[in-house]
Amino acid sequence: MRGIGTWNGSLSAADFYASANYFSQKWKEINSDFANWVWIPCSRLGSLSETEGYLALEKMNFQIERRKDSSLELNCCDSSTNEEITDEATLVDVYNNGAHLYDFHVAYSFTYKVPVLYFRGYKSDGCQLSLDEIKEELPSHSVEILEKLKWTFMTQEEHPYLNTPWYTLHPCGTSDWMKLLLSGTSCGEEVALIQYLPAWMSVIGQAVGLRVPLELYCSS
Repeated sequence: MRGIGTWNGSLSAADFYASANYFSQKWKEINSDFANWVWIPCSRLGSLSETEGYLALEKMNFQIERRKDSSLELNCCDSSTNEEITDEATLVDVYNNGAHLYDFHVAYSFTYKVPVLYFRGYKSDGCQLSLDEIKEELPSHSVEILEKLKWTFMTQEEHPYLNTPWYTLHPCGTSDWMKLLLSGTSCGEEVALIQYLPAWMSVIGQAVGLRVPLELYCSS
């Protein structure tokens, strides 16, 4: 097993595919009653490759609930409520005619050699949400970063496979902080590459309020 010391924090397209499958399988095991991430095979060049495509979690419902702490967050969790609830927003997979829906895709960047999160929000009638509308539903810390780093944090770009505009979190610097994140473990490079997506999502998901269950990363 190769050590992780000389690894630069990036991964190949084949490693991305392997880690994506590991991530989706673990997600399903831990969130058996929740919507699953699904691998969508796709090709940008016309010839379909098993390892080319993207992960998708779609039609997630945005609901605002009331929680004590008055914080506004998006959470991947059960939509059940309790009596002490005050202001919290929750991503659930139950259709609600008045709620906003979100699609999340994870694709591989052949330029940066890291995963990239693409997402879009839309109303129940299919009308896409504007950036201002999305900002109202982002975690407050992401809104602050977006205001300071408008062109290097979150941008609207063409989806690499669907050729339509999606919002994306810029992958610049991903390999650096992923190396730091996984270098704290005792695993070798091969294991780190398999664990890449759960570890990456545990950080990047927070930027859009998509919380990853701790068990997913810990069980890795």
